Amino acid sequence: MDNGKFRILVVDDEIDLEQLMLQRMRREVRRGRYEFEFAHNGVEALERLRDDDGFDIVLSDINMPVMDGLTLLAQIPEVDPDIRAVMVSAYGDMENIRTAMNRGAFDFVTKPIDFTDLKTTIERTIENLAMWRKALSARDKLVALQNELDVARTMQQDILPKSFPTSETFDLYASMVPALSVGGDFYDVYEFSDGRIGIAIADVSGKGVPAAMFMMASRTLLKACAAISTSPAAVLEQVNTMLAEDNDAMTFVTLLYGIYDPRTKEFVYANGGHNPPVIVKPNLTTELLESTGGVALGVMPNFKYEENTVTIESGSMIVFYTDGVVEAEKEDKELFEMDRFCEIFQSGTFKNSEEVTNEVFETVKEFAGENPQSDDITCLVLRTT
Repeated sequence: MDNGKFRILVVDDEIDLEQLMLQRMRREVRRGRYEFEFAHNGVEALERLRDDDGFDIVLSDINMPVMDGLTLLAQIPEVDPDIRAVMVSAYGDMENIRTAMNRGAFDFVTKPIDFTDLKTTIERTIENLAMWRKALSARDKLVALQNELDVARTMQQDILPKSFPTSETFDLYASMVPALSVGGDFYDVYEFSDGRIGIAIADVSGKGVPAAMFMMASRTLLKACAAISTSPAAVLEQVNTMLAEDNDAMTFVTLLYGIYDPRTKEFVYANGGHNPPVIVKPNLTTELLESTGGVALGVMPNFKYEENTVTIESGSMIVFYTDGVVEAEKEDKELFEMDRFCEIFQSGTFKNSEEVTNEVFETVKEFAGENPQSDDITCLVLRTT
């Protein structure tokens, strides 16, 4: 990743934001990491971009006079297709967020701006941009397609959380090993202000670039909906309805989303056609998390999802996974399947969730041997103490 200076054009009609941005980001500015410049509407921003081709990121509000952020977003690729746009929306403004993502926004933040979240979003955008530029500089005619697939796969990996919330009463860890081409698995973790933890795992149908694009859209919509609703069922309903619109390819995503409360040890969840997680109890017996009867998202608009609540006993853990785990196969086509999967947890010697996750990947890899991996493999473990 490039450690040089990154130029960010902030577009917002609020004059006070300029001083606030420079004050809250002063460390990065002093270190020469960020250089901020400001415009107050879309027309002024376009003029700056046309006059100066050195900007890396445009951070733009959506609602502005003269030219709004969505109109600006649609015109940025004509000026410089490599600029990454991050949009600032009103809290809960789902329609504008969805429009922004459809027009090519890389990510979004909500007002009032959380500057810690903003810095994380900027750094993620910089990583994406740096990798993209590196791939472009190395690409030639013979390897162009493969390079782009490699970049897409890396970009997919980079949007997934790398650090996880942990406390004296629980720990959590997740990882995803992609197949040879880009695919559709993802997981996400959200930390809410009241201490609850949102957990999601998903698998998009199909393979390759179309699945990867649908995965990115699904993750973004899920993140936005989870920020404004405390009901997992309502979140799935919102995401499903938006994914089902104009889905001529009939691509779908299986998705389980739940919220864990460390204070009560209750896990409230809704399942949209995803593999049922495994509950491993303190006595090392296993059982499947009860189904809520939901269907995969993106196919049936206005489907009514149900949710369920389960209390996670101290010393237990929930293991979430995608079908790349249980459908891993040997060269003779023998499948890994659920029995072998549940046997992994019988040792009872795991110190934390990371050890559990690593053991899942190692066991699956050992089972498959030299047979090429045909699907993404994802595992997320929530362990209570």
